[in-house]
Amino acid sequence: MELSEDSAVQDFLDILEEHRKNCERQGKYVEAEIAKNRLDELKLHEENRRREAMRSRQIAERLGVEEAHMLEFQQFNQIWDKKMAEYELHAEELIEAMKDRHSSELREFQRKLMAKQIRPKFSKDLLNLRKIQDTLAKQKDYAEAHKMKLKGDALEAWELEKWHSQRQQDLLGREAKFKVAKQSELLALQKRIQTGREEQKKQRHLDLERLLQRYQNVKAELDAQQTLERIRMEKFVQSGALKAQKPPKRSSMNR
Repeated sequence: MELSEDSAVQDFLDILEEHRKNCERQGKYVEAEIAKNRLDELKLHEENRRREAMRSRQIAERLGVEEAHMLEFQQFNQIWDKKMAEYELHAEELIEAMKDRHSSELREFQRKLMAKQIRPKFSKDLLNLRKIQDTLAKQKDYAEAHKMKLKGDALEAWELEKWHSQRQQDLLGREAKFKVAKQSELLALQKRIQTGREEQKKQRHLDLERLLQRYQNVKAELDAQQTLERIRMEKFVQSGALKAQKPPKRSSMNR
């Protein structure tokens, strides 16, 4: 559209210039002066129009680059937000699955500990008392055998209580050791998840830097092209000739 308008204006300027030359050759200097003034007026108007058209076009080009960048930036954030949200969901599922497995393994571990039958081992003193008790009973010395039985029963009760206490401590120690091992496994998983999270953040930052650098490159290239176009326009105006020009090829954000 702009090229068509430029061509029409140039055609009119060429006709007016030819008219001025004819008047000059024919000695019609008043008409030549009128044609010259009209030419100067039209050229000035056309110069201003072209400058304004170029300025409007360049503003539109810059806005187009900005809009394309903002759209790409929004898409970038949407993609990365979704990717990181999916990662967090998967990480949470892994942690919950491990916790459930640990709970099941702990119950099975406790069941096996309680199911394992261990008979207490009595002291030599208690065994000796029982032998004396049996010997006295066989000798029909029931009074002394009874005394030995009471003494043995008291020692056996004490040793059983001590044995149960030690066994309970042993069971608790085994269970605590089991829990520590499972907690270490959970912490290792959480550490791997955190490492993956940091790697994602780092990659997002790198991708963002590349996106911004690409935008800066496109913007710098456009600025250079537009500056060159303005310089050419001023040279063109200073030359005093108005000709239709094809605008230079523009860069795009998709390059």
